[in-house]
Amino acid sequence: MKLHFAPGACSFVPHAMLELAGADFEPSMVKLHKGEQRSPEYLALNPRGQVPVLVDDGQVITQIVAILLHLDAKLPQAGILPASGLARTRALQTLAWMNNTVHPTFTHVFMPEKFTDDEAAKAAIRAFAANTYRGLLGEIEALAAQASPWMMGEQPGALDAYALTLLRWGGYAGIDPAGYPATWGLVQRFAALPAVARAIERERLQLNVYQPKA
Repeated sequence: MKLHFAPGACSFVPHAMLELAGADFEPSMVKLHKGEQRSPEYLALNPRGQVPVLVDDGQVITQIVAILLHLDAKLPQAGILPASGLARTRALQTLAWMNNTVHPTFTHVFMPEKFTDDEAAKAAIRAFAANTYRGLLGEIEALAAQASPWMMGEQPGALDAYALTLLRWGGYAGIDPAGYPATWGLVQRFAALPAVARAIERERLQLNVYQPKA
């Protein structure tokens, strides 16, 4: 398997899962700031120019939810998602919400130019989305407060990795992660796992990127 990832992007989630699973995979860094996602070689893999991309036995898989479901089926011992029953349904429910609601809200903060070319409108979109994002992190905080000890129970998994990514992004939206103590504590415990620490080191991630205004 080969995982194409970008440091700090949502591709951290399958990156961390592959490390936790002890899987044999080749990590391939895509430097978004250098436009490598728009190179002919990368667009041949994913014409949308997005990360993550997983190549498994010659098959190209895109979209984070699809990749996680593929890895969960291939590596059932890893506990990426609960195996069955209502626990699996609830985990998928939260994963889908993180991906289709929380994640795109941050996109409006970080890349408002995707939605308008008007400078005043960009500022308005960014401010509105940042305020909305605070509330969504509050919903994750409520979930993290019920973690025992992880968001899906006894094993760390995909939801913990996504929570780390989303809370970390909050710093770029001017949101202090310490304001969400249950999530911040969960994130730090997750980051301290040796396998997860390998992914963090490879991506050279700083967990807290929040900078208070002077």
